[in-house]
Amino acid sequence: QVQLVESGGGSVQAGGSLRLSCAASRSTDSYYCMAWFRRAPEKEREGVAAIASDGGAHYADSVKGRFTISRDNAKNTLYLQINSLKPEDTGMYFCAADEIVECPFSIPPDSEFGHWGQGTQVTVSS
Repeated sequence: QVQLVESGGGSVQAGGSLRLSCAASRSTDSYYCMAWFRRAPEKEREGVAAIASDGGAHYADSVKGRFTISRDNAKNTLYLQINSLKPEDTGMYFCAADEIVECPFSIPPDSEFGHWGQGTQVTVSS
């Protein structure tokens, strides 16, 4: 059973930064694509960033220039550096991974990922 465990969320003021981590229970080398999704209150889950095994990254338009996704396969960990936080960034952030789905051009739909973490809450106050 694959486990993904997120951490690093918290409550911050607008303009602040957070670094989210997602620790995997197995080698992240086995995942072609890993991604971060978020679910804002009363909204559907949306993809914010994805990273391919070759390091190629994709971002939602709303986070470009502020979020940076990275992966450290030696540590079996996925990261999301979030800068210049806005109140609209508030939500539960989930990491996702899959052994089959690839992401050469964009963030795949959440339905394509087979492994999910429990989420870490990010709350941004104005």
